[in-house]
Amino acid sequence: MRNSLIRSFVPLSVLNDVGELFENWFVMERIKPANNHRRFTGFYFWRTHDQHEIDLVEDLDGRLMGFECKWSPKSGVKAPKDWLQNYPDADFEVVSRVNWTGFLED
Repeated sequence: MRNSLIRSFVPLSVLNDVGELFENWFVMERIKPANNHRRFTGFYFWRTHDQHEIDLVEDLDGRLMGFECKWSPKSGVKAPKDWLQNYPDADFEVVSRVNWTGFLED
């Protein structure tokens, strides 16, 4: 039988996919309030042929907001150059385990 995440109560420090889990959790927590408040927000991810990516892009009334999710608060991530060139009016934020609360609604 395979090991399963379900009923696997281990510390986050031993998980090898904690960053992916954090990203998935954050994306879903952004989607829920938009649906609950009936805001027609488009949710996407963005990736170039060179594998530069943004984990979550929200489009609300034509205004784009990019979120890059990093478990480590010391990641030093910046907006990809292609993002800045193609979407100069878009916003970009790095979300980590120390600042995520500022990006979720009550």
